[in-house]
Amino acid sequence: MKPTNNLIKADKKFIWHPFTQMADWVKDEPSAPLVIERAKGNYLYDTAGGKYLDGVSSLWVTVHGHGKKEINNAIKKQLSKVAHTTFLGLTHEPAIKLAEELISIAPKGLARVFYSDNGSTSVEIALKMAYQYWLQKGNNKKTWFLSFVNAYHGDTIGSVSVGGMDLFHSKFRPLLFKALHAPSPYCYRCEYRVKGQVARGKDNHNFKSHCKDMKCGGQCLKEAEKILKERRKELAAAIIEPLVQGAAGMLVMPPGFTKEFGKLCGKYGVLLICDEVATGFGRTGKMFAVEHEGVKPDLMCLSKGITGGYLPLAATLATEEIYKGFLGRYEDFKTFFHGHTYTANPLACAAALANLEIFRKEKVISGLKDKIEHMKTELAGLLELDCVGDIRQKGLMVGIELVKNRKTKEDFPAKLNVGAKICAACRPKGLMIRPLGNILVLMPPLSITKKEITFIINTIREAINDVLG
Repeated sequence: MKPTNNLIKADKKFIWHPFTQMADWVKDEPSAPLVIERAKGNYLYDTAGGKYLDGVSSLWVTVHGHGKKEINNAIKKQLSKVAHTTFLGLTHEPAIKLAEELISIAPKGLARVFYSDNGSTSVEIALKMAYQYWLQKGNNKKTWFLSFVNAYHGDTIGSVSVGGMDLFHSKFRPLLFKALHAPSPYCYRCEYRVKGQVARGKDNHNFKSHCKDMKCGGQCLKEAEKILKERRKELAAAIIEPLVQGAAGMLVMPPGFTKEFGKLCGKYGVLLICDEVATGFGRTGKMFAVEHEGVKPDLMCLSKGITGGYLPLAATLATEEIYKGFLGRYEDFKTFFHGHTYTANPLACAAALANLEIFRKEKVISGLKDKIEHMKTELAGLLELDCVGDIRQKGLMVGIELVKNRKTKEDFPAKLNVGAKICAACRPKGLMIRPLGNILVLMPPLSITKKEITFIINTIREAINDVLG
């Protein structure tokens, strides 16, 4: 135990953790820090001997579990060749092969791959590409972007500019470029719905019928169309997290919403950017979320699960039309002047190739259906708890929204830190999850078993009862 205590002491003295109130961290509130020592399969192990089911895929990145031998071996093999080389003026085999693979599985129309190193940068690149594309077509008026309230696209200045979460972004508004925001399709707290209508448990397969049942008339999409129509001459692109607004608390969009929004972007001549950083690589039950509704983006952002959770890597995919907009003579300076030191890192590309090979060999996507249905069945039981206001699920992406009063949907006060306390109560029981405010978030590895899914839900139920009675 002594080495662990020394590590924690050093951590508290020298480290500043992300998205963490450090005043609580140093006081061990609401739980003492864990020092993770190793991982295997779907589990994390700490230095004190604790074992924890990784219920959030180590922040939504682990796909096939930890210590997957195929990815380990691919990295080792590449390491014996070259660990890193610049991608500026050079290329290498892993990046070339990975680009071929990504285009082969991407939505039709996407033809080019631009590498970077994380989700924020993949979005930043898409925004800059869209802006420069129109400029080089001779249109210097298309300089605005449209996104949604409750959107989260990363933490760099450009990605924050199109973000829509005041909690994360409001302090930085003076630093950001101006963007337009359409209402979030947040059905549980829909501002347009007839009072008293409960937006839960609807499985309608198209947006219009869903919103008819919800008595809201699809007003959120109408508001988005109004902006697209009125500002089409100024909008360079619109960006959407297809099907699920992840960091907002797994807000699942009404069926068909993403498809209809994509159609509107095409109708009004606005480029469509689909941010699949969180939803990509099987999380929604298909390789990419846009596949559910046949959406064809002009630009698509990928990261998180791209390497199976091993190494930082990201990719921004573009159509051939956008790519050609940057071609010209050297002296025209149409080049896309953007890049990162670790762009297309060979080790990361090798891991990504092994990750995609596992998807194929183990038929991962086709094997998800039963797990997703089992998750749905198990989650339904949590609605028996008075504090569970809403449960949202798409594939293995889940948000459990806790409320003080189910009838009025009143939130628990922030000072109670209810979400964090429940997640802390899960730890001694062997489960690692994270909250987003009063919303419990689940996104286990795709390698999760039905037995482990049942354990997750039972543990959450126990933790809720421990904290809230």
